[in-house]
Amino acid sequence: MFTGIIETLGVVKDIKKEQSNLHFYIESPISNELKIDQSVAHNGVCLTVVEVANNVHKITAIDETLRKTNLGFLQIGDIVNLERCMPANGRFDGHIVQGHVDQTATCIEKTDQQGSWLFTFQYDTSTNNITVEKGSITVNGISLTVVNSQKDKFSVAIIPYTIEHTNLKFVEEGDIVNLEFDIVGKYVSKIMALRD
Repeated sequence: MFTGIIETLGVVKDIKKEQSNLHFYIESPISNELKIDQSVAHNGVCLTVVEVANNVHKITAIDETLRKTNLGFLQIGDIVNLERCMPANGRFDGHIVQGHVDQTATCIEKTDQQGSWLFTFQYDTSTNNITVEKGSITVNGISLTVVNSQKDKFSVAIIPYTIEHTNLKFVEEGDIVNLEFDIVGKYVSKIMALRD
């Protein structure tokens, strides 16, 4: 379980393809602290650490993960958001995040608001995922608050600290991000669908 509070940033140092899988080699300030079999969220995707050496850790994304997330678009030199699982005695500074990306979205607008930024993301509604005004959403693993919730898009207001300490600073119009919708909202949506 995660909270959507990004711990640090990692750099993609190498990518190797093996059949339908991709192996990513990530260099970060926490890589040497990681252990084999440890779960770490990469842009909000919970992945297992399979190797650690020289400040670099290796993770593997299977075809299913590559199809449902933006990891397949990563290139060497790209920056990823990293978060280790929340310890049992930790605080929920964000919200309940499972590390299971539901789908991707496209950034359709990025506006400098003279001290903050407003990002608007559009997503495919065929999966019946929903946002609610002032509810929680995870974008590239970052716990954020929804503003201007609409049927197929929503916005988030980003403070300077979040821009500086996450990879949102690199997101521009047309870029693809990972979304994990609020778990409570997903249960409500499922229950309502079953009642129809």
